[in-house]
Amino acid sequence: MTHASNTDRMSGTDGGRLNTEGLPDWLDPVLRVVQTVEPLQLSRFLPPTDGGGRQSAVLILFGEGERGPELLLMERAGSLRSHAGQPAFPGGALDPEDGDPRAEGPLRAALREAEEETGLDPGGVQLFGVLPKLYIPVSSFVVTPVLGWWRQKSPVGVVDPNETARVFTVPVADLTDPANRATTVHPSGHRGPAFLVESALVWGFTAGVIDRLLHFAGWERPWDRDKQVPLDWRA
Repeated sequence: MTHASNTDRMSGTDGGRLNTEGLPDWLDPVLRVVQTVEPLQLSRFLPPTDGGGRQSAVLILFGEGERGPELLLMERAGSLRSHAGQPAFPGGALDPEDGDPRAEGPLRAALREAEEETGLDPGGVQLFGVLPKLYIPVSSFVVTPVLGWWRQKSPVGVVDPNETARVFTVPVADLTDPANRATTVHPSGHRGPAFLVESALVWGFTAGVIDRLLHFAGWERPWDRDKQVPLDWRA
C-alpha cells in the first residue's frame, strides 16, 4: 500500500519536509493518530498561552527489527542539568539555524539532535507527521513530537557520554505487553504511565507520549494500572 503525499508539506530541505508516501502498512494506525488526535488527548500539560517556554522537538522514530516494529530511545546522561538519567526520545532545543519553529524548525531540530545524540544517519529517516505541541513544566520546554520511519537503518550508539548514557531500541511488542506496564508516582503526587523495558524504567513525558500513541493507535492491551514502581526502579 502506498500513501498519498502529505498535502501540508513543510518547506526547506528534505529534513524539513513531511512525506507519507511508501510507509509500511503497520504504521497506518499511527498516521491516523497524527491526523486526528487533539492536544488534550495527549497531555494535560499544554504550552503557555502567552507563547512562553523554550521551543524544542523530539524524534519518535519507528523502525523494524527482528521482533517487528520498534522505537528508538536513549538514556540521558546522569550529569545533565535537566531530566538526568531518564530514558527519552532523541531531541532537544531548537537552534536559530533550524528555521521557523512554526514550520520546518522542529523537523530539522529533531533530526539534528538525533544525529548528535545517537549517531543516526538522518538521510535514512522519512518524517511523516507531527503531533500537537506539548509542555514539560519542570524544564519549561515546549515540545513538538516529530514522527519518523527508519526507512534505511544506520548504526547508532553513544556519541557524547556527557549527553547520552546509552542508545537502544524497544520492540513495540514489549511496550504493549501488560507485564511491562506500571504506574509511577512522582514525589509531587503526579501519577503517570511507565514501561519496564530493556533494563530501563521509561516514565515521565516519554512514557506519556508512548502510552497515548499505543492507546489511540489501537495497540494498547489491558494492563494493571494499580501496579506501581518507584522512580529509582532498576532491573
